[in-house]
Amino acid sequence: MNITANNPAKAPRIVLYGTSGIGKTTFAATCPSPVFICIEDGLGQLAVDHFPIVKSFDELITCLTQLKQEQHQYWTVVIDSLDWLERLIWTRVAQDQNKTSIEEIGYAKGYIFALEYWNRFLSALDTLRESRSMMPILISHALVKKFNSPITDPYDRYQLKLHEKAEALLREWADLVLFATYKVTVKPADEKKKTAARGVGGTERVLYTTERPGWLAKNRYNLPDELPFESAALFEAMNPQ
Repeated sequence: MNITANNPAKAPRIVLYGTSGIGKTTFAATCPSPVFICIEDGLGQLAVDHFPIVKSFDELITCLTQLKQEQHQYWTVVIDSLDWLERLIWTRVAQDQNKTSIEEIGYAKGYIFALEYWNRFLSALDTLRESRSMMPILISHALVKKFNSPITDPYDRYQLKLHEKAEALLREWADLVLFATYKVTVKPADEKKKTAARGVGGTERVLYTTERPGWLAKNRYNLPDELPFESAALFEAMNPQ
């Protein structure tokens, strides 16, 4: 029988998304020996190793191939960001179909064609993870979108800023989908002053690891629901002594 044991020591596949300016790129820069593949120019003043900004899907695959084939000291590959990568994929799909835009492909088939490129991208990351033990961290911006629940009234929640088909694929592939934001506390209602309960934001940055009505998240490591938004806190929780 072709039965093998699972290897829990494999590097986790991480998708990290969050509100604007929360520090997603800085978080990834503090992970073990990172190298960045940037689709957007978002490094700012961070002193990290990176490839030149990629401007096509083929350039991205070339970067991943080099990391697989060449000798280097990197342990983490960071993709910044997924929603900018999606634009490159849509451009490639439109070119394949001799269209100027993915929207011109009838019956929304363009977004199905795009999944082929997403799968190629994820396969390349999995190859790096298997052959070079590299940990992929995929950064995305956040989007507030209405969720039509089958058991409650519709409500808004944060999710990856991607087309729903790509978002579902990335969420299924990842071992961790982490949502970073500022912690909000609820100020109770005051009947005497006739004020309703309301959320009060602060400066504390947190990382949510499990899904709640307000955001998408998941993890396969039995993590606490909430962690400080620091890479050291995440890896300590994943590898308790």
